[in-house]
Amino acid sequence: MSINDLPALSILRSKMQWHQERQRVLAENVSNSNTPNFRPRDLVEPKFDDNGANAAGSAGALPIVRTSQGHISVSSAEPGFDQNRRTGFQTRPAGNAVSLEEEMLRVSANQMDYAAVTTLYSKSLHLLKTAIGKG
Repeated sequence: MSINDLPALSILRSKMQWHQERQRVLAENVSNSNTPNFRPRDLVEPKFDDNGANAAGSAGALPIVRTSQGHISVSSAEPGFDQNRRTGFQTRPAGNAVSLEEEMLRVSANQMDYAAVTTLYSKSLHLLKTAIGKG
């Protein structure tokens, strides 16, 4: 079995690649902060199933179940809160919607997450080396 076949390392590698690509997209947003009619972009974070495979689009919402008569009854309506976090941006007269403050917060959060993933990856490799007696 190759190290590339281990699900944990494969997930960490995919996550590192995602963070690298997200950094590129966020840098484009910052560099186009004065471009007329430019809209900021972001990447959707990858989801993984229990086996480590990319479960894009397969993660559904958990159903609400009434397990006791004392529970409040479930209505068929969707939850009433707004999950769109981009509702607060302002578009400038030139049509540009990039907020440098928000983009820089995303860049720094992305850098911290990437550092955490690379640390986990290196620790996992060190653990494997120790397990086979070469650490």
